[in-house]
Amino acid sequence: MDRFEGRCWLDWWANSSTLLDSVEVAVVIAAATGGWEANGRLVSDSDEDREAFAFLCELDPVFALRFEDESVVAVTVHTTDAHRRFRLTEYTGPVQRSVVNRIAL
Repeated sequence: MDRFEGRCWLDWWANSSTLLDSVEVAVVIAAATGGWEANGRLVSDSDEDREAFAFLCELDPVFALRFEDESVVAVTVHTTDAHRRFRLTEYTGPVQRSVVNRIAL
């Protein structure tokens, strides 16, 4: 396969059993020297969906990219265009990461 173009989901897992959010995306994945390149956009145009996606990206940009056949690859999301568009790279770090979020009251 040299190219995939279609709809997928970016799933953000709080831990191994809690899916915190899932956003539908349109992606284009193409073979490249030494691997692949991927770009995409949120399917939804709602400000609420974009804000939730932006929050999760800022908290931890590692998502599970899930295809229609339920296959999954860990990716890092690099956002552009006010969090409507993004670039994906394969995540190769540790399976478990700690995330710290502090809210100033």
